[in-house]
Formats: sequence, C-alpha cells, structure tokens
Amino acid sequence: MSRKTDRLDLLRRLIGSNEFANQDDIRQALEAEGFIVTQATLSRDLKQLKVGKVAGTKGHAIYVLPSEKGFRRSLLDDEMRHVIGIPGFVSLDFSDNIGVIHTRPGHASAIAYAIDSAKLTGVLGTLAGDDTIFLVLAETAKRADIVLQLKQIAYNMTAE
Repeated sequence: MSRKTDRLDLLRRLIGSNEFANQDDIRQALEAEGFIVTQATLSRDLKQLKVGKVAGTKGHAIYVLPSEKGFRRSLLDDEMRHVIGIPGFVSLDFSDNIGVIHTRPGHASAIAYAIDSAKLTGVLGTLAGDDTIFLVLAETAKRADIVLQLKQIAYNMTAE
C-alpha cells in the first residue's frame, strides 16, 4: 500500500472512533501514529474522504465520515433519529433553533419546497442546497412537534 492509502485508512479509523472538533486535533492524532501532515494535506484528505461535521454529544460539531450518518452522535433521542419517511430524506439534527436535514443528493430543494408549502408551525423558513436543508425554528418550537409535522409531510408526499 502507498503511504497516502495508509494515511487515509488511519484517518477513517480515527474519525470513526473519536470525536474531533477541529482539524488540529485530527492532525495531532495522525502525528501520534507516525503521519506528519500539513493542514493543507489534511484538508485535502478530509475532502477526498467526504468528511463532514455534525452535532456532537458535547454540544460542539464533530467530524464524521459520510457512511457514519446512520450512527451520528446526535442531540436527538432515539425515536427522533430514525428516518422520517420523506423520499430522499437521510437524517435530521437540531442545534438550538436550527434544524439540519440531510438528504440524498438532489433531493433537498424538493423537500424544502414541501416544508415551506406546508407552513409548519414553528418553522420560520428553510434554506436548501443539493443535499442539505437548514430549518430556522421559532424560539418556542418544540423539536418533537417539528418531527411530527415532517412525518405528516412524508405521508402527504407518499400518498400523492
């Protein structure tokens, strides 16, 4: 194997088993395993592995691999973690008054449109990319109520 392949394999293992809040912590963990890398190299490696950040258990964002979205460390309880049922829906997380919905590529706009059209109680608006939607929640919004309303959208989308 090449040195880069070994480094990427180690990077996958490290991110899969630790909660890293920043790239410097990841770089130090790589260094402890014998891989000295610059921040630029680490950034390229993370991009190549499609590493993202999600809400961690300690209230800060952590790095995760795309295949980890199913076990993401989340502030949600177990009932709210499961797939809502909207076609293309992957996951939902909350941080204060922001909800983040991850979708399959190309589905975010359609789901955001359905959410906006439904005028959900407690949702002030959405912002969609290709596979991510930000929900801005009213300060008084309850997460469980948002989840129930999203389930209703799922029912309506699949009934059509």
